[in-house]
Amino acid sequence: MGHARRTKAALLVAVLLGLLLTPGSLEAQEDWRSNELDPSAWDDGPELEGSPMDASYANNPVFVIDVDYQPGHFQSNEQGQIIVEMFPMWAPITVENMIQHIEEDLYDGIFFHRVIDDFVTQAGDPTCTTVGAYPATFMSCGSGGTGETIPLEHDANLSHVDGAIGMARGQDPDSADSQWYIAETEAHGLDPENRDDEGYATFGVVRHGMTHVRAIAEVPTSDEPTGTAIQNPFASAGRPMYEVHISSIRMLGVIAEEHATGQLEETVGQGSSSGLASLTFWNVSIVIGIIVFLGGGYWSGSIWSLFAPSTGKPGSLTNGKHVSIPAVLLPPLEGEEGQGPGAS
Repeated sequence: MGHARRTKAALLVAVLLGLLLTPGSLEAQEDWRSNELDPSAWDDGPELEGSPMDASYANNPVFVIDVDYQPGHFQSNEQGQIIVEMFPMWAPITVENMIQHIEEDLYDGIFFHRVIDDFVTQAGDPTCTTVGAYPATFMSCGSGGTGETIPLEHDANLSHVDGAIGMARGQDPDSADSQWYIAETEAHGLDPENRDDEGYATFGVVRHGMTHVRAIAEVPTSDEPTGTAIQNPFASAGRPMYEVHISSIRMLGVIAEEHATGQLEETVGQGSSSGLASLTFWNVSIVIGIIVFLGGGYWSGSIWSLFAPSTGKPGSLTNGKHVSIPAVLLPPLEGEEGQGPGAS
């Protein structure tokens, strides 16, 4: 009887392995990773300054932001795309966090809630959606997120060059969640070496669509409704007067190896495939769990003896702080040279 039960369990596991681990099923869930892109097709990029971020690297993941906005008073709506290349080899946790949120459609339908000319355009708060008619929204807009934070990542190759995308955060350096910003000009005053609070994490750069980024940064705000620097007692931290709507953000593909303009000593694709590796890990874990359940006590002791207790959830993107922390991009510290946006 015991032998028959184990035989039946083994057959079931074989079927499950076929369903869960076939290349077709994995490819269906990760199809964007097989879409190879040629960066030479993009011609609306940022100003270059000789940074390692100037180059595109093989297998780096790329996403696209579809925007719809009114750039100014009495102007027609503009629609366009902002294409961003990410650097998983230099900021693996931050990139994986962004990919996860994009694949969950977290950003679809939200708006840019903060724009500052000659500094940054900020979005990524899932509570920043229009309720009825803009600017009506939720009170949490600007301080919302998923409630799961990630640790601050820095790399010598990453900085706040023109067009850099970075993670907004609160006072705690490890409080980045879902909010992000795009530097509308170089903003090296946010780099860690220029701050006393460990700075902000960048993880990618705009490859196409900087015309839209710059236009969005100039949308009139409640702080400066006419574009002049008049003190407004009812200021709302750069909230655009006209909705800068994000129709969708979706993964577009990866940089094709033959079209890469930069080269690394280590394989760039290793970091960008971490999501797929995580998926495979969990599929295998599910099968192992079924084996233990069906095999009963006969297998359970030997199976679990192979795995030491984990110090945390495998593949977790969080740093253990499952609390909602306002993700507010801070301005340059007082006393920094220039005092203004982008001061270095």
